[in-house]
Amino acid sequence: MAQTTKAEHTRESKETPDVTTVAFQGELGAFGDEAVREYFGAQLQANAQPVPYRIFADVFHAVAAGEVDYGLVPVENSQAGSINDVYDLLRQHDLFVIGEIGHPVDHCLLALPGQQISDIKRVISHPQALAQSDVFLRELGAEIVATYDTAGSAKMVREEQLVGVAAVAGAGAAEIYQLDILARGIQTIKDNYTRFIALGREPASRREGEAKTMLVMATAHQPGSLNRCLAFLADNQINLLKLESRPSRQRAWEYVFYLDFEGHREDPHVRKALAKLAGHTTFCKVLGSFARSI
Repeated sequence: MAQTTKAEHTRESKETPDVTTVAFQGELGAFGDEAVREYFGAQLQANAQPVPYRIFADVFHAVAAGEVDYGLVPVENSQAGSINDVYDLLRQHDLFVIGEIGHPVDHCLLALPGQQISDIKRVISHPQALAQSDVFLRELGAEIVATYDTAGSAKMVREEQLVGVAAVAGAGAAEIYQLDILARGIQTIKDNYTRFIALGREPASRREGEAKTMLVMATAHQPGSLNRCLAFLADNQINLLKLESRPSRQRAWEYVFYLDFEGHREDPHVRKALAKLAGHTTFCKVLGSFARSI
């Protein structure tokens, strides 16, 4: 089945200037594709055109290089937790987080038409999707093989005519790649959501309503350094929503910390806290302030 290439997407966007191009990781029909259409299309009322890229690093590069207008990447899942590669890329690129969306993830088992569940000997999908469907897959008893994408796995089953092989992906991928749905809702936790963040080359403008700020920082490798930094938020009545640590990649056993907290960087109490943090960290960067939706 012929699929539109990135070059064709770029050419189409130039011919249609009102189209907002948005990079995502995976193939058409992936949950990232769905989230792009929901966030930019339904929420922002933009004529959004999802543009697929194979890996997260390619998405960041495409936005930074101006190949697309925006990007949308998953940062955490309500069941499987944080997506570490995305956190690392946020620090490595000079981009801004301009928004977020919580997108429901409903995994299905997809196979070639005519296949039955009893025929399935191997299941392929992205590691996150496999982890989120672990109970169902253990009971299935098939060989589990990790691939780069959910919809990409569905595409592989169709293009390579893989008999006895099923993909874990969304119902949208079944329609695009003309596969049968052998089982729906196979995720272990039925109330399963992935939080996606939108990336842009410019910061988001201040909007009415609740706001959220994402920040990355490094503290001195001394007792109490992190605690003192977090105290600046508490002293200014700022609610910490999430704290994530990642290796600094500069020295062994040293870390950088990613914070999500309530408020906008333009709010007086947030500005005050940020000024304090700047004086008590070895590195501090606001990744973005945006309208809070989660």
